[in-house]
Amino acid sequence: MEWYGGAFYHTIVGIDMRSIRIIPRLDIKGPNVVKGIHMEGLRVIGTPKDLARKYYEQGADELIAMDIVASLYGRSPDFDLMRSIADELFIPLTMGGGIQSLHDINNFLRAGADKVAMNTFAIRNPGLIAEAVHEFGSQCIVLSVEAERRPDGTWEAYTDGGREHSGKNAIEWIKQALDLGIGEILLTSIDFDGTRKGYNLELLKAVTAFAPVPVIAHGGARDGSSLAEAIKNGNADAIAVASILHYGDCTVGSLKKDLCACGIPIRSTP
Repeated sequence: MEWYGGAFYHTIVGIDMRSIRIIPRLDIKGPNVVKGIHMEGLRVIGTPKDLARKYYEQGADELIAMDIVASLYGRSPDFDLMRSIADELFIPLTMGGGIQSLHDINNFLRAGADKVAMNTFAIRNPGLIAEAVHEFGSQCIVLSVEAERRPDGTWEAYTDGGREHSGKNAIEWIKQALDLGIGEILLTSIDFDGTRKGYNLELLKAVTAFAPVPVIAHGGARDGSSLAEAIKNGNADAIAVASILHYGDCTVGSLKKDLCACGIPIRSTP
Protein backbone atom coordinates (compact mmCIF):
# COMPACT_ATOMS: atom_id res chain seq x y z
CA MET A 1 0.00 0.00 0.00
CA GLU A 2 1.36 3.37 -1.06
CA TRP A 3 0.44 6.92 -0.05
CA TYR A 4 0.23 9.53 -2.77
CA GLY A 5 -1.26 13.00 -2.73
CA GLY A 6 -3.82 12.33 -0.03
CA ALA A 7 -5.01 8.94 -1.32
CA PHE A 8 -4.03 5.38 -0.58
CA TYR A 9 -3.19 3.27 -3.61
CA HIS A 10 -3.55 -0.50 -3.31
CA THR A 11 -1.98 -2.77 -5.89
CA ILE A 12 -4.02 -5.93 -6.47
CA VAL A 13 -2.86 -8.30 -9.23
CA GLY A 14 -1.24 -5.40 -10.99
CA ILE A 15 -4.23 -3.03 -10.74
CA ASP A 16 -4.01 0.20 -8.74
CA MET A 17 -7.15 0.93 -6.73
CA ARG A 18 -7.52 4.34 -5.13
CA SER A 19 -9.04 4.86 -1.74
CA ILE A 20 -11.49 7.63 -2.61
CA ARG A 21 -12.03 10.62 -0.34
CA ILE A 22 -15.47 12.12 0.34
CA ILE A 23 -15.03 15.81 1.18
CA PRO A 24 -17.92 18.03 2.29
CA ARG A 25 -17.48 21.60 1.12
CA LEU A 26 -18.60 24.64 3.11
CA ASP A 27 -18.98 27.87 1.13
CA ILE A 28 -18.88 30.67 3.68
CA LYS A 29 -20.31 34.18 3.40
CA GLY A 30 -20.02 36.23 6.56
CA PRO A 31 -20.98 34.04 9.52
CA ASN A 32 -22.96 31.53 7.44
CA VAL A 33 -22.56 28.58 5.11
CA VAL A 34 -24.41 29.32 1.87
CA LYS A 35 -25.27 27.40 -1.26
CA GLY A 36 -26.63 28.40 -4.66
CA ILE A 37 -26.98 27.16 -8.22
CA HIS A 38 -24.27 28.04 -10.75
CA MET A 39 -22.64 29.81 -7.77
CA GLU A 40 -25.49 32.36 -7.69
CA GLY A 41 -28.72 32.84 -5.72
CA LEU A 42 -27.03 31.94 -2.44
CA ARG A 43 -29.21 30.57 0.37
CA VAL A 44 -28.17 30.38 4.01
CA ILE A 45 -27.69 26.75 5.10
CA GLY A 46 -26.31 27.00 8.64
CA THR A 47 -23.21 27.89 10.61
CA PRO A 48 -19.74 26.66 9.61
CA LYS A 49 -18.94 25.30 13.06
CA ASP A 50 -22.13 23.24 13.35
CA LEU A 51 -21.93 21.83 9.83
CA ALA A 52 -18.24 21.00 10.18
CA ARG A 53 -19.00 19.00 13.31
CA LYS A 54 -21.99 17.31 11.65
CA TYR A 55 -20.05 16.11 8.62
CA TYR A 56 -17.06 15.08 10.70
CA GLU A 57 -19.35 12.91 12.82
CA GLN A 58 -20.86 11.43 9.64
CA GLY A 59 -17.42 10.19 8.62
CA ALA A 60 -16.04 12.81 6.25
CA ASP A 61 -12.49 12.06 5.13
CA GLU A 62 -11.57 15.72 4.79
CA LEU A 63 -13.36 19.06 4.75
CA ILE A 64 -13.13 22.14 2.54
CA ALA A 65 -14.03 25.58 3.93
CA MET A 66 -14.00 28.48 1.47
CA ASP A 67 -14.70 32.15 2.16
CA ILE A 68 -16.34 32.78 -1.20
CA VAL A 69 -16.66 36.59 -0.93
CA ALA A 70 -13.33 37.62 0.61
CA SER A 71 -11.70 38.19 -2.78
CA LEU A 72 -14.82 39.84 -4.20
CA TYR A 73 -14.93 42.31 -1.30
CA GLY A 74 -11.17 42.78 -1.29
CA ARG A 75 -10.78 41.78 2.35
CA SER A 76 -8.86 39.22 4.35
CA PRO A 77 -10.61 36.00 5.42
CA ASP A 78 -12.09 35.72 8.92
CA PHE A 79 -9.33 33.64 10.46
CA ASP A 80 -11.10 33.42 13.83
CA LEU A 81 -14.12 31.85 12.14
CA MET A 82 -11.86 29.44 10.27
CA ARG A 83 -10.16 28.54 13.55
CA SER A 84 -13.57 27.71 15.04
CA ILE A 85 -14.10 25.20 12.23
CA ALA A 86 -10.71 23.57 12.74
CA ASP A 87 -11.45 23.17 16.44
CA GLU A 88 -14.29 20.78 15.54
CA LEU A 89 -12.24 18.46 13.34
CA PHE A 90 -9.64 15.72 13.50
CA ILE A 91 -9.44 15.22 9.74
CA PRO A 92 -7.49 17.12 7.06
CA LEU A 93 -8.89 20.58 6.39
CA THR A 94 -8.48 22.72 3.28
CA MET A 95 -9.21 26.44 3.66
CA GLY A 96 -9.31 29.20 1.10
CA GLY A 97 -10.71 32.54 0.06
CA GLY A 98 -9.10 35.96 -0.19
CA ILE A 99 -5.49 34.75 -0.19
CA GLN A 100 -3.31 37.64 -1.36
CA SER A 101 0.04 36.82 0.19
CA LEU A 102 2.25 34.28 1.93
CA HIS A 103 1.17 35.96 5.16
CA ASP A 104 -2.46 34.98 4.45
CA ILE A 105 -1.43 31.38 3.78
CA ASN A 106 0.52 31.28 7.01
CA ASN A 107 -2.50 32.63 8.88
CA PHE A 108 -4.70 29.89 7.41
CA LEU A 109 -2.19 27.26 8.51
CA ARG A 110 -2.00 28.78 11.97
CA ALA A 111 -5.81 28.72 12.08
CA GLY A 112 -5.72 24.94 11.60
CA ALA A 113 -5.64 24.35 7.84
CA ASP A 114 -3.63 21.44 6.48
CA LYS A 115 -3.89 22.78 2.92
CA VAL A 116 -4.84 26.11 1.36
CA ALA A 117 -6.79 26.66 -1.84
CA MET A 118 -5.85 29.53 -4.14
CA ASN A 119 -7.79 31.02 -7.04
CA THR A 120 -8.39 34.74 -7.63
CA PHE A 121 -5.09 36.27 -6.63
CA ALA A 122 -3.16 33.32 -8.06
CA ILE A 123 -4.69 34.03 -11.48
CA ARG A 124 -3.75 37.71 -11.15
CA ASN A 125 -0.28 36.90 -9.84
CA PRO A 126 0.83 33.34 -10.76
CA GLY A 127 4.17 33.97 -9.10
CA LEU A 128 2.37 33.71 -5.77
CA ILE A 129 1.91 30.00 -6.42
CA ALA A 130 5.62 29.44 -6.93
CA GLU A 131 6.41 31.46 -3.80
CA ALA A 132 3.85 29.48 -1.78
CA VAL A 133 5.16 26.13 -2.99
CA HIS A 134 8.71 27.15 -2.13
CA GLU A 135 7.70 28.39 1.33
CA PHE A 136 5.18 25.75 2.41
CA GLY A 137 5.60 22.77 0.06
CA SER A 138 3.51 21.60 -2.87
CA GLN A 139 1.49 19.20 -0.70
CA CYS A 140 0.04 22.26 1.02
CA ILE A 141 -1.05 24.21 -2.06
CA VAL A 142 -4.35 23.45 -3.81
CA LEU A 143 -5.38 25.18 -7.03
CA SER A 144 -9.08 26.03 -6.92
CA VAL A 145 -10.51 26.31 -10.43
CA GLU A 146 -14.01 27.61 -11.17
CA ALA A 147 -14.64 26.79 -14.83
CA GLU A 148 -17.52 27.66 -17.15
CA ARG A 149 -18.10 26.45 -20.69
CA ARG A 150 -17.54 29.00 -23.46
CA PRO A 151 -19.59 29.04 -26.69
CA ASP A 152 -16.56 27.68 -28.56
CA GLY A 153 -16.47 24.58 -26.35
CA THR A 154 -13.48 25.57 -24.23
CA TRP A 155 -13.70 26.43 -20.54
CA GLU A 156 -12.89 29.78 -18.95
CA ALA A 157 -11.49 30.10 -15.43
CA TYR A 158 -13.49 32.48 -13.24
CA THR A 159 -12.47 34.42 -10.13
CA ASP A 160 -14.17 35.96 -7.11
CA GLY A 161 -16.39 33.02 -6.23
CA GLY A 162 -17.38 32.30 -9.83
CA ARG A 163 -18.52 35.86 -10.51
CA GLU A 164 -15.79 37.44 -12.61
CA HIS A 165 -14.28 36.51 -15.98
CA SER A 166 -10.53 35.99 -15.97
CA GLY A 167 -10.16 35.60 -19.73
CA LYS A 168 -7.94 32.56 -19.09
CA ASN A 169 -8.50 29.19 -20.68
CA ALA A 170 -9.08 26.94 -17.65
CA ILE A 171 -7.15 23.98 -19.07
CA GLU A 172 -4.13 26.09 -19.99
CA TRP A 173 -4.26 27.79 -16.60
CA ILE A 174 -4.19 24.43 -14.82
CA LYS A 175 -1.18 23.35 -16.87
CA GLN A 176 0.61 26.59 -15.97
CA ALA A 177 -0.17 26.11 -12.27
CA LEU A 178 1.09 22.52 -12.41
CA ASP A 179 4.38 23.80 -13.77
CA LEU A 180 4.50 26.18 -10.79
CA GLY A 181 4.23 23.24 -8.40
CA ILE A 182 0.66 22.90 -7.09
CA GLY A 183 -0.04 19.65 -5.27
CA GLU A 184 -3.78 19.21 -5.84
CA ILE A 185 -6.64 20.58 -7.95
CA LEU A 186 -10.12 21.47 -6.71
CA LEU A 187 -12.13 21.52 -9.95
CA THR A 188 -15.53 23.23 -9.87
CA SER A 189 -17.90 23.22 -12.83
CA ILE A 190 -19.94 26.44 -12.64
CA ASP A 191 -22.32 25.01 -15.26
CA PHE A 192 -23.14 22.02 -13.03
CA ASP A 193 -22.81 23.61 -9.57
CA GLY A 194 -25.90 23.06 -7.42
CA THR A 195 -27.88 21.46 -10.28
CA ARG A 196 -27.78 17.89 -8.91
CA LYS A 197 -27.47 16.51 -12.43
CA GLY A 198 -24.16 14.76 -11.84
CA TYR A 199 -20.59 15.92 -12.25
CA ASN A 200 -19.24 17.49 -15.41
CA LEU A 201 -17.48 14.41 -16.74
CA GLU A 202 -16.25 16.12 -19.89
CA LEU A 203 -14.44 18.82 -17.91
CA LEU A 204 -13.23 16.31 -15.36
CA LYS A 205 -11.78 13.95 -17.97
CA ALA A 206 -10.14 16.85 -19.78
CA VAL A 207 -8.16 17.64 -16.61
CA THR A 208 -7.48 14.16 -15.24
CA ALA A 209 -6.14 13.14 -18.65
CA PHE A 210 -2.97 15.15 -18.04
CA ALA A 211 -2.86 16.17 -14.37
CA PRO A 212 -0.19 14.26 -12.40
CA VAL A 213 -1.67 15.41 -9.06
CA PRO A 214 -4.96 14.44 -7.38
CA VAL A 215 -8.10 16.09 -8.77
CA ILE A 216 -11.12 16.79 -6.54
CA ALA A 217 -14.39 16.93 -8.50
CA HIS A 218 -16.92 19.53 -7.38
CA GLY A 219 -20.26 20.69 -8.70
CA GLY A 220 -23.38 18.70 -9.52
CA ALA A 221 -23.53 15.81 -7.04
CA ARG A 222 -26.88 14.03 -7.32
CA ASP A 223 -26.49 10.81 -5.35
CA GLY A 224 -24.03 7.99 -4.78
CA SER A 225 -24.20 6.88 -8.41
CA SER A 226 -23.14 10.34 -9.61
CA LEU A 227 -20.09 10.14 -7.36
CA ALA A 228 -19.29 6.70 -8.76
CA GLU A 229 -19.50 8.10 -12.32
CA ALA A 230 -17.06 10.89 -11.47
CA ILE A 231 -14.61 8.33 -10.09
CA LYS A 232 -14.97 5.56 -12.66
CA ASN A 233 -15.57 7.64 -15.78
CA GLY A 234 -13.99 10.95 -14.80
CA ASN A 235 -11.00 9.48 -12.92
CA ALA A 236 -11.54 11.81 -9.94
CA ASP A 237 -9.29 11.12 -6.95
CA ALA A 238 -11.72 12.70 -4.48
CA ILE A 239 -15.24 14.09 -4.46
CA ALA A 240 -16.38 17.39 -2.96
CA VAL A 241 -20.05 17.40 -1.96
CA ALA A 242 -22.30 20.22 -0.81
CA SER A 243 -26.01 20.52 -1.72
CA ILE A 244 -27.07 16.91 -1.22
CA LEU A 245 -25.50 16.94 2.25
CA HIS A 246 -26.74 20.40 3.20
CA TYR A 247 -30.35 19.60 2.30
CA GLY A 248 -30.32 16.14 3.86
CA ASP A 249 -30.71 14.09 0.67
CA CYS A 250 -27.69 12.00 1.67
CA THR A 251 -25.18 11.60 4.46
CA VAL A 252 -21.47 11.02 4.14
CA GLY A 253 -22.08 7.50 5.42
CA SER A 254 -24.78 6.73 2.87
CA LEU A 255 -22.58 7.99 0.03
CA LYS A 256 -19.74 5.76 1.20
CA LYS A 257 -22.06 2.76 1.31
CA ASP A 258 -23.20 3.53 -2.24
CA LEU A 259 -19.59 3.67 -3.42
CA CYS A 260 -18.80 0.39 -1.68
CA ALA A 261 -21.77 -1.19 -3.48
CA CYS A 262 -20.21 -0.02 -6.76
CA GLY A 263 -16.91 -1.69 -5.85
CA ILE A 264 -15.11 1.57 -5.20
CA PRO A 265 -12.63 1.53 -2.30
CA ILE A 266 -13.17 4.15 0.39
CA ARG A 267 -11.32 5.15 3.56
CA SER A 268 -13.88 3.82 6.02
CA THR A 269 -17.60 3.42 6.56
CA PRO A 270 -19.18 4.97 9.67
